[in-house]
Amino acid sequence: MKETLRKMLGVTLLLCLTPAVQVVADSKIQDLRQQVIGKEREELDCLKSGDTARFGELIADDAVFVNSHGPGTKAEVVQHVSDARLLEYTMDDIQFVPLSGTSGLIAYKLTQKLDIQGKQINAQVFASAIWAERNGKWVTLFSQETPAK
Repeated sequence: MKETLRKMLGVTLLLCLTPAVQVVADSKIQDLRQQVIGKEREELDCLKSGDTARFGELIADDAVFVNSHGPGTKAEVVQHVSDARLLEYTMDDIQFVPLSGTSGLIAYKLTQKLDIQGKQINAQVFASAIWAERNGKWVTLFSQETPAK
């Protein structure tokens, strides 16, 4: 009888604690989501303010960027963005996938207004990026932009 009661108590505790564990897990995922979205916005804000030095600090040295021209390195991307200024942007339909406790993938539709050598251009792309915390610092490991049609 005692053994049956002990098992029932164990099952009851497990059932009672499972929702609490899920809430904590959901909270951590939401915190991670906000961290990654915040870093993506910070990177875009650097392009808006022309702070290419800070933009470069937010990119891992071994990062890979992909666009319609193919893959590019950190150095190539930083050089390329120094020729343009992001005037306005919006991020819509943001999707997030946690990859670990300190990394995640973000995908969204980016609507942007750019000034490239004095010429204003409006563009929409589907963007994705992988962000991770390395040595206490959040950096982009991968980013891809695909023109929206």
